[in-house]
Amino acid sequence: MPRENRKRGKKQKKKPEDFEESGPPIEEPEVFNSVVGEPSWIRPAENTAQDLEINPEAPFGYVDSDVKAYFRTVDVQMRDWQTQEEQDLNQDQDPNEGRAFVIPSLLKFLFPTERRMFFVAALTEMGGKEKQLATDPDCSVILERMIYSMDDFVRRVFMDSLTGSFEVLVRHRFASHVCQTLFSASGDTISRETRGIFPVAPESQDKGELRSLTQLVFDVTEELFPSLSSLIMDPFASHVIRAVLSLLSSNSHPTNYNGQGSVRSKKSAAWKAKQGPMKSMFFDEKGKSKEVVSPSKPAQFKDVARRFVEILRNELGNNEVRALAANKVASPGLQMLLEVETECGMADEPHSLMDTVMVGIISACDNGADVTIEPSDYLNTLLRDPTSSHLLETIVSRCPDKAFVLLWNTYFKGKLARLANHPVANFVLAKAMERSSPEQLSEACEELKDNWNKMIRASRTGVLRAVVDRSVALSSGEVLICELQRKIVPAWCRDYKTSLTKESPAPNVTPFKRRPQTSQTPHSDMKIQGSLLLQSLLRLPAPHNDIVITNFLALSVEDRIGIAHDPSGSRVYDAFLESPTVPSKGKRELVMGFIGHYHSLVDDRLGSRVGDRCYAFADTYLKEKIARSLFVHEQFLAASFYGKFFARNLNLYLLQRRPNEWKSSQTERKRAQEAPENSVPALSGPSPASATETTHLDQTPKSTKRKRHPQVEDEIDAVFNASLGKRIKKAALEHATSTTTPKHPTESETPESLRDVLGAIKSAPAGDKSLTTKRRRH
Repeated sequence: MPRENRKRGKKQKKKPEDFEESGPPIEEPEVFNSVVGEPSWIRPAENTAQDLEINPEAPFGYVDSDVKAYFRTVDVQMRDWQTQEEQDLNQDQDPNEGRAFVIPSLLKFLFPTERRMFFVAALTEMGGKEKQLATDPDCSVILERMIYSMDDFVRRVFMDSLTGSFEVLVRHRFASHVCQTLFSASGDTISRETRGIFPVAPESQDKGELRSLTQLVFDVTEELFPSLSSLIMDPFASHVIRAVLSLLSSNSHPTNYNGQGSVRSKKSAAWKAKQGPMKSMFFDEKGKSKEVVSPSKPAQFKDVARRFVEILRNELGNNEVRALAANKVASPGLQMLLEVETECGMADEPHSLMDTVMVGIISACDNGADVTIEPSDYLNTLLRDPTSSHLLETIVSRCPDKAFVLLWNTYFKGKLARLANHPVANFVLAKAMERSSPEQLSEACEELKDNWNKMIRASRTGVLRAVVDRSVALSSGEVLICELQRKIVPAWCRDYKTSLTKESPAPNVTPFKRRPQTSQTPHSDMKIQGSLLLQSLLRLPAPHNDIVITNFLALSVEDRIGIAHDPSGSRVYDAFLESPTVPSKGKRELVMGFIGHYHSLVDDRLGSRVGDRCYAFADTYLKEKIARSLFVHEQFLAASFYGKFFARNLNLYLLQRRPNEWKSSQTERKRAQEAPENSVPALSGPSPASATETTHLDQTPKSTKRKRHPQVEDEIDAVFNASLGKRIKKAALEHATSTTTPKHPTESETPESLRDVLGAIKSAPAGDKSLTTKRRRH
């Protein structure tokens, strides 16, 4: 309708009747059919089940926004404290130092009570909200961080608050990670409880008895047993089952709290590494120099682990168990179950999980020793599947000996050349070579002798390295390995030298260069596989590793420095110096080959570590030659970012001013390094002769006279006295203490050869003053 024809009318007010008609409808109360005699307002409890189905992401409710903001501040504060500790520990230290320095943080040293009060306040706020926080996407990571700082009593309280809901929590996307971290961190607490160490429970008005963490683990496993067959295939619950199996088993437990290894995947470990340091803020973690003691576990854990295997045997059929091997989610769990089954001694039984996956090979071994079976397409698929091959590696390394022989003859013998070049099957074959017999090893070498170069070109040297390691372990097959070395080692060194000249020329040694650039440009042709192969070849017996040593030492100094600056090539020097089969002559030649070039060798993050290893191997004479060759480059080492640590270890200032004192200090340091190795057999108990000598030494009176300073000796005497001085003194003391009353020998006891000498000494004049005056007069 055109605008000019429109007419605006007056607004009409609605009548009260219209309001009644347009108003919201009045809801009439529903009348529920109830039993006679009960009130009509009782409703059935159907809303609870509906809410659980509607909100699977928050089965226990959502976290309040204020509570979530508070725990975010808790997370920020804890991360700041942990980051500050790491900065304090890493202040101006040698990056190549092997031992861990325990330097307490300033905040940790001055304000331990403040941290504990802060953590107790966070735990108090967490009380009653554990399940809601565990299922929250933001607070679940904060709970994982707090678990590492909990003591034994708090962990028991936390696990007790989650008991009864673990079946729901382990299936949740975020709560499953909290459960996994809780089980992984409970190993130390259970170990202390096994030894009888329990925390003192604080006084509380709440009635009831708090269960121990060991008993709580038993109750949680009883809660998970009814749905175990479905949990192992759940994408979120499967890794929790693996964490529980790691806790129960003695051989498959994770090495650290983070649960690396078979429990956590690479993707999960990389994601968790981005969340910052996951450790306690009240005590230091174990350093590299401390020995990791395996935790003690109760004997009942083995029975509980056995129940996991028995439940899957009874609930799943043969085809269902084989289907788990091909499943990406369930295959790692089945792998751990096979390890538990082997540990419990159940793998060699017919119709076991391992027998089911191996398609009846274990059952066939019971029929006779010389049994032949038809190859199964299922196992051939496992050999070439990226997911199932890991499971087959476990089977190959864990199956009984009779089953392995039948598996080798059926699936490996006659097919080694094709399997060794396969991108997936070569890992399974390398695992099989680790437990091969001498006959099987010789057969494998004969079958693979024409395919070594092809395997090296394809960078699939795992089988070759396994053959060399097995040859060293069995002391057999060295002749075939020598033929292999003659083919591949000279070509490898020649290609390595070519790659160095193309990719990286000799390092430009410019004075006052702050940070080297060699380690930032890795060589594309330097591969880890070749480095590992060379390390294995260097461990061969002495006559059979000469080819590797000769070709390696034939490289120029610039090429060897380039290898030392490579992450994979530097490990070859470690094997060269550590291998007991490499002769000392070759090691000494390697160390002396760098003299005059040590300043360019240590001017790198990796090269400085190689320089430290070479210097630690050298004796005092060779150390002096290395140190004197660096007098000209002292300023360069002081300006180098990595070379300054090497120069600090050499102590060039002391060598220039007091060389004898420097030699003595280097000798004592070398002796201190070798002392722990030599003192291990002495701990078993002293011999009777040594015991009597020590008692005589203790009974000798100590002289109270002040010791005079020794006279300055020349270099040759210092070397002999530093290496043999203490031994001579000890022998003299033992000889002196062997007689109770020392006496001077009489003329009758004096040998005839010494009588003339003693007579000449007695007839000599008392002083030579007159002789000197006469000489001066003349």
